[in-house]
Amino acid sequence: MTVHVTVNSGGTAGSAPAAGGLAHGVVFIHACSRALSPHLEWALARVFGKPVGIDWADQPIEPGAVRAEVLWEGPVGSGAKIASALLAFKQVRHEVTEDPSPGRAGERFAATPALGLFRADIGENGDVMVSENRLRTAISQSAAAGGLAEDIARLIGEPWDEELEPFRCAHEGSTVRVLHAVV
Repeated sequence: MTVHVTVNSGGTAGSAPAAGGLAHGVVFIHACSRALSPHLEWALARVFGKPVGIDWADQPIEPGAVRAEVLWEGPVGSGAKIASALLAFKQVRHEVTEDPSPGRAGERFAATPALGLFRADIGENGDVMVSENRLRTAISQSAAAGGLAEDIARLIGEPWDEELEPFRCAHEGSTVRVLHAVV
Protein backbone atom coordinates (compact mmCIF):
# COMPACT_ATOMS: atom_id res chain seq x y z
CA MET A 1 0.00 0.00 0.00
CA THR A 2 1.17 3.51 -0.76
CA VAL A 3 0.83 6.35 1.74
CA HIS A 4 -0.34 9.75 0.46
CA VAL A 5 0.79 12.78 2.46
CA THR A 6 0.40 16.50 1.97
CA VAL A 7 3.34 18.52 3.25
CA ASN A 8 2.35 21.26 5.67
CA SER A 9 3.20 24.57 4.00
CA GLY A 10 3.12 26.41 7.29
CA GLY A 11 -0.42 27.68 6.73
CA THR A 12 -3.69 26.33 7.95
CA ALA A 13 -5.50 23.42 6.38
CA GLY A 14 -7.07 24.49 3.13
CA SER A 15 -4.86 27.56 2.76
CA ALA A 16 -3.29 28.40 -0.58
CA PRO A 17 0.02 26.76 -1.53
CA ALA A 18 3.26 28.61 -0.94
CA ALA A 19 4.23 31.29 -3.48
CA GLY A 20 6.50 28.84 -5.32
CA GLY A 21 3.55 26.61 -6.22
CA LEU A 22 2.59 23.06 -5.49
CA ALA A 23 4.85 20.08 -6.18
CA HIS A 24 4.37 16.31 -6.13
CA GLY A 25 6.77 13.48 -5.62
CA VAL A 26 7.51 10.05 -4.25
CA VAL A 27 9.67 8.77 -1.41
CA PHE A 28 10.89 5.22 -1.97
CA ILE A 29 12.41 3.65 1.10
CA HIS A 30 14.00 0.61 -0.50
CA ALA A 31 15.59 -0.95 2.58
CA CYS A 32 15.44 0.01 6.23
CA SER A 33 15.81 -2.13 9.33
CA ARG A 34 12.46 -2.78 10.99
CA ALA A 35 13.80 -1.24 14.23
CA LEU A 36 14.66 1.99 12.41
CA SER A 37 11.31 2.33 10.59
CA PRO A 38 9.53 4.31 13.36
CA HIS A 39 12.42 6.78 13.39
CA LEU A 40 11.97 7.38 9.65
CA GLU A 41 8.25 7.95 10.22
CA TRP A 42 9.07 10.52 12.90
CA ALA A 43 11.61 12.26 10.64
CA LEU A 44 9.05 12.44 7.84
CA ALA A 45 6.40 13.67 10.27
CA ARG A 46 8.65 16.61 11.16
CA VAL A 47 8.85 17.53 7.45
CA PHE A 48 5.16 16.91 6.70
CA GLY A 49 3.98 18.70 9.83
CA LYS A 50 1.75 15.81 10.89
CA PRO A 51 2.05 12.17 11.94
CA VAL A 52 2.89 9.72 9.18
CA GLY A 53 1.77 6.12 9.47
CA ILE A 54 3.60 4.09 6.86
CA ASP A 55 2.47 0.64 5.78
CA TRP A 56 5.81 -1.18 5.75
CA ALA A 57 6.37 -4.32 3.69
CA ASP A 58 9.16 -6.86 4.03
CA GLN A 59 12.12 -6.27 1.70
CA PRO A 60 12.60 -9.72 0.15
CA ILE A 61 16.20 -9.22 -0.94
CA GLU A 62 17.42 -8.02 2.46
CA PRO A 63 16.22 -10.18 5.35
CA GLY A 64 15.11 -8.14 8.36
CA ALA A 65 14.58 -5.02 6.26
CA VAL A 66 11.35 -3.32 5.27
CA ARG A 67 10.39 -1.05 2.37
CA ALA A 68 7.72 1.56 1.70
CA GLU A 69 6.49 4.23 -0.68
CA VAL A 70 5.09 7.63 0.18
CA LEU A 71 3.41 9.87 -2.40
CA TRP A 72 3.63 13.46 -1.27
CA GLU A 73 2.32 16.88 -2.24
CA GLY A 74 3.53 20.20 -0.94
CA PRO A 75 5.35 23.43 -1.69
CA VAL A 76 8.03 23.41 -4.39
CA GLY A 77 11.32 22.40 -2.78
CA SER A 78 9.76 19.88 -0.40
CA GLY A 79 11.69 17.03 -2.05
CA ALA A 80 14.97 18.53 -0.85
CA LYS A 81 13.58 18.91 2.69
CA ILE A 82 12.48 15.27 2.70
CA ALA A 83 15.86 14.09 1.37
CA SER A 84 17.63 16.19 4.02
CA ALA A 85 15.55 14.62 6.78
CA LEU A 86 16.38 11.11 5.54
CA LEU A 87 20.09 11.87 5.11
CA ALA A 88 20.61 11.34 8.84
CA PHE A 89 19.84 7.64 8.28
CA LYS A 90 23.01 6.67 6.43
CA GLN A 91 22.26 2.93 6.53
CA VAL A 92 18.91 3.36 4.71
CA ARG A 93 18.60 2.91 0.94
CA HIS A 94 16.12 5.46 -0.35
CA GLU A 95 15.14 7.71 -3.23
CA VAL A 96 13.15 10.93 -3.22
CA THR A 97 11.73 12.53 -6.34
CA GLU A 98 10.06 15.86 -6.92
CA ASP A 99 8.29 16.16 -10.24
CA PRO A 100 9.13 19.12 -12.49
CA SER A 101 6.99 22.22 -11.90
CA PRO A 102 6.25 25.01 -14.36
CA GLY A 103 9.52 26.84 -14.97
CA ARG A 104 11.52 24.48 -12.73
CA ALA A 105 13.25 21.15 -13.26
CA GLY A 106 12.37 18.28 -10.97
CA GLU A 107 14.83 16.73 -8.55
CA ARG A 108 15.97 13.24 -7.77
CA PHE A 109 17.85 12.22 -4.64
CA ALA A 110 19.22 8.70 -4.15
CA ALA A 111 21.14 7.42 -1.15
CA THR A 112 22.88 4.15 -0.35
CA PRO A 113 25.14 3.21 2.56
CA ALA A 114 28.11 2.61 0.25
CA LEU A 115 27.73 5.63 -2.06
CA GLY A 116 26.13 8.30 0.08
CA LEU A 117 23.82 10.89 -1.45
CA PHE A 118 23.28 11.64 -5.14
CA ARG A 119 21.26 14.65 -6.34
CA ALA A 120 20.28 15.62 -9.87
CA ASP A 121 17.86 17.81 -11.73
CA ILE A 122 15.37 15.83 -13.80
CA GLY A 123 13.51 16.99 -16.88
CA GLU A 124 9.89 16.54 -17.93
CA ASN A 125 10.59 13.09 -19.42
CA GLY A 126 12.57 11.89 -16.39
CA ASP A 127 16.08 12.33 -17.82
CA VAL A 128 18.85 13.45 -15.51
CA MET A 129 19.90 16.94 -16.56
CA VAL A 130 23.62 17.72 -16.28
CA SER A 131 24.71 21.34 -16.66
CA GLU A 132 27.34 22.41 -19.16
CA ASN A 133 29.64 23.57 -16.36
CA ARG A 134 29.55 20.17 -14.66
CA LEU A 135 30.32 18.46 -18.00
CA ARG A 136 33.20 20.85 -18.71
CA THR A 137 34.64 20.17 -15.26
CA ALA A 138 34.36 16.41 -15.80
CA ILE A 139 36.09 16.69 -19.17
CA SER A 140 38.96 18.79 -17.82
CA GLN A 141 39.45 16.58 -14.75
CA SER A 142 39.29 13.38 -16.76
CA ALA A 143 41.88 14.63 -19.28
CA ALA A 144 44.45 14.22 -16.55
CA ALA A 145 43.02 11.01 -15.10
CA GLY A 146 41.65 9.49 -18.32
CA GLY A 147 38.22 8.51 -16.92
CA LEU A 148 35.60 10.61 -18.72
CA ALA A 149 33.11 7.76 -19.06
CA GLU A 150 33.32 7.04 -15.32
CA ASP A 151 32.92 10.75 -14.48
CA ILE A 152 29.83 11.07 -16.68
CA ALA A 153 28.38 7.87 -15.23
CA ARG A 154 28.65 9.42 -11.74
CA LEU A 155 27.13 12.70 -12.97
CA ILE A 156 24.00 10.89 -14.15
CA GLY A 157 23.82 8.65 -11.07
CA GLU A 158 24.69 5.34 -12.70
CA PRO A 159 26.43 3.83 -9.64
CA TRP A 160 23.34 4.60 -7.51
CA ASP A 161 21.04 3.10 -10.15
CA GLU A 162 23.13 -0.07 -10.29
CA GLU A 163 23.04 -0.50 -6.52
CA LEU A 164 19.34 0.36 -6.14
CA GLU A 165 17.93 -1.58 -9.12
CA PRO A 166 17.58 -4.92 -7.26
CA PHE A 167 15.64 -3.08 -4.54
CA ARG A 168 13.44 -1.37 -7.14
CA CYS A 169 12.63 -4.75 -8.67
CA ALA A 170 11.38 -5.87 -5.26
CA HIS A 171 8.72 -3.14 -5.66
CA GLU A 172 7.32 -4.83 -8.79
CA GLY A 173 4.09 -5.61 -6.95
CA SER A 174 3.82 -1.95 -6.06
CA THR A 175 1.12 0.35 -7.35
CA VAL A 176 3.63 3.18 -7.93
CA ARG A 177 6.04 2.95 -10.84
CA VAL A 178 7.23 6.55 -11.02
CA LEU A 179 10.92 5.85 -10.56
CA HIS A 180 11.12 3.34 -13.39
CA ALA A 181 10.13 6.21 -15.71
CA VAL A 182 12.72 8.50 -14.11
CA VAL A 183 15.78 6.34 -14.61
